Amino acid sequence: MTGTLLSLGHGYAAHALARRLVPQGWTVLGTTRSPDRAETLRADGVTPLPWERVAVSEALDTATHLLVSAAPDEQGDPSIRLLGPALEARAEALHWAGYLSTTGVYGDHHGAWIDETTPLMPTTRRGEARVKAEAAWGAIPHLPLHVFRLAGIYGPGRGPFEKVRSGTARRIVKPGQVFSRIHVADIAQVLEASIKAPNPGAAYNLCDDDPAPPQDVIAYAAELLGLPIPPEIPFEQAELSPMARSFYSESKRVSNARIKHELGVALIYPDYRSGLKALLDEQL
Repeated sequence: MTGTLLSLGHGYAAHALARRLVPQGWTVLGTTRSPDRAETLRADGVTPLPWERVAVSEALDTATHLLVSAAPDEQGDPSIRLLGPALEARAEALHWAGYLSTTGVYGDHHGAWIDETTPLMPTTRRGEARVKAEAAWGAIPHLPLHVFRLAGIYGPGRGPFEKVRSGTARRIVKPGQVFSRIHVADIAQVLEASIKAPNPGAAYNLCDDDPAPPQDVIAYAAELLGLPIPPEIPFEQAELSPMARSFYSESKRVSNARIKHELGVALIYPDYRSGLKALLDEQL
């Protein structure tokens, strides 16, 4: 199976998906606002598109699949604004559409387990914006929409090792705080699995098997590097930006059972230990 994927806001996760699809013969069209970024996309086998209405609308006319990674802004969803009526006109012809959202739509559950049936009750402005964006995409008639709610993303270039090496990593401890995570390679394989087995209207949580306190991840990274484990800093004493502090306002354990049972996914990196070890091995 091959086709043409239009990737709106072609970023980190979309790049990982393209690396799986392009060698299979897919055409991937990725939007960018940067000329320098366009050259990088070409090197990866992706056709760059300017973030411009005419160019993207023409690309949509040829697309069989649509992936939306661009985050909402203060005015709502930028991709819907960009495409306007062209999106509704083309929706029924698409075989699959995917929207990358966040597990922040669920809000705070004090460390309890949640799944895709959990009501959406965001506690941050970012989470509220994602709920509105999910609803806006879901309201487009005949669009074969799949929503992917991503946990904290890590992978090549997005690991804790540089901060640990430089001595800037901090082990901030808030009792009972846990986060779910997902390696970018597992995001890509879930998206590919969904493309091969569409189920319009479905929502999937993308996370690994091991929600964990953030200080444990830093400690393990230090152990892998053979460096001293940074000291613990109580959350109340930590100097954090408002955005960083907001991440600590929510604690939940996110279930990934649906991607396993419905899509048959076996995670490449089922926990942060296997994921971090693989990242370090790639650097050596």
